[in-house]
Amino acid sequence: MTDAGPLLEARRVFKGFFGNPVLKGVDIALRPGRVHALLGENGAGKSTLINLLSGALAPDKGAIAIDGQPISRLSPASARAAGIAVVQQELSLAGDLSIAENIGLGAYPRRFGLIDYAALARGVREVCDLVGLTEPLDMPVADLALGRRQMVEIAKALFRKPRVLILDEPTSSLSAHEAGVLGRLIATLRDRGVAILYISHRLNEVQALCSHVTVLKDGGVTADRSLAGVDGEGLVRLMVGRETGELFPPKPQQRVGKVRIDVEGFSAGLVRDARLAGRAGEIVGIGGLVGQGQEDLLLGLYGAIPAKADRAEIDGRSGLPVDVAAANAAGMVYVPADRKHEGLVLPHSIASNILLPSLGRLARGGLRDRRAEAGLVADLARQLMIKGDVARPVQALSGGNQQKVALAKWLPLDPGVLLLNDPTRGVDIETKREIYLMLRRFAAEGRLVILASSDTPELVHLCDRVLVLREGLVAAELSGPAITEAAIVGAAMGVEQGEGIGRKTVQ
Repeated sequence: MTDAGPLLEARRVFKGFFGNPVLKGVDIALRPGRVHALLGENGAGKSTLINLLSGALAPDKGAIAIDGQPISRLSPASARAAGIAVVQQELSLAGDLSIAENIGLGAYPRRFGLIDYAALARGVREVCDLVGLTEPLDMPVADLALGRRQMVEIAKALFRKPRVLILDEPTSSLSAHEAGVLGRLIATLRDRGVAILYISHRLNEVQALCSHVTVLKDGGVTADRSLAGVDGEGLVRLMVGRETGELFPPKPQQRVGKVRIDVEGFSAGLVRDARLAGRAGEIVGIGGLVGQGQEDLLLGLYGAIPAKADRAEIDGRSGLPVDVAAANAAGMVYVPADRKHEGLVLPHSIASNILLPSLGRLARGGLRDRRAEAGLVADLARQLMIKGDVARPVQALSGGNQQKVALAKWLPLDPGVLLLNDPTRGVDIETKREIYLMLRRFAAEGRLVILASSDTPELVHLCDRVLVLREGLVAAELSGPAITEAAIVGAAMGVEQGEGIGRKTVQ
């Protein structure tokens, strides 16, 4: 079926913003029955190309063609009418509406001018069965964990029975089980003749699911080819144009430092009776299937949700922080997984976002010290290699640079403890490496880094110790050579790994 003509094409498209070229003559052809990968580092132009293909933006030059026919002006409505559906990395759901209402939003079946709720329920149940959503259809989406909301977003796209499906980082919030369900669904849609464009920084998924790849770099196409015979290292070379070397920095042989966190009998949200200790110089990972309490653990430590502990010591202070301000005063900061909604003020400048937690500290005599502010911003932008004019809105940055800003803004507080929630979610390989080097440097400077991650290789290769949560309990604590993908996944799934691997199981 992949020999058939393209369902959707971009033909020599150009697009720029404020005089800066973003796409420079890009071609891509999505064919029925083919899963087509789109790869590139953050800032390569992937999001802009998706917006052109879905009608959210118009090309400055070139054309978008559907079924071989150029479209003079593709709009989101006409793209949907042509069977083009997009699942964006950032969710577009209405939290107060039910699962069914979200899935059918904008495409409700009608009878006599009114919404036909019976037909809606039938159609919604069909796509929920496809994606493994078993929750009650009248449940508000706000009550779902992030991974389940991601599945609702995918079901919403399938409800329209698309001919072309664009998936942007679809597994970034999914558990291993949910990712497996999605993989099988993609194979089913492919066999039905749907053209699928798959964007992911997880190269193992690209190898498993995709048969063709287009690679963008600096707004141009550097490769457009079959994936036959291309291994993971070959994909990396296609993306960055060179050998990448080791992605993760080496772990130190010895860790000497004072206790930064020591809590026993800790409970917050789903988490119950947890024991967590960490010393200066360590990177401690928090793993497990999505929605098992990882975020609650971080938020409880940070004072953002109610928490209690039988005993707690944070950087020499007894007791848990009562709120976020107390956590910051104790030298603890938090970088959320959802940087766009929780970590940054998108319309504000890069400089404004970096300065936000530090304005009071930099002020002199109640007035802002513009020179000190400019010096601080310039220094942090250099240290973290944040690209772009610091006067630009942070929403204009690539995802990787946005993540650096979300991290940089806390460094002037000189925190002793960094709580990071999926810090490399949706970040390209080179920026991941930069962030890993930063985190190892922060630890070497005497900080404690506690990092919740849905990326198992990240936990294995970056962290000195890993706690695996299952149903709110610490199912395993791994260290040294015991930190393996098999041990982490086994503990997360409740599967015993045998004796002698240094794990501790809590029933």
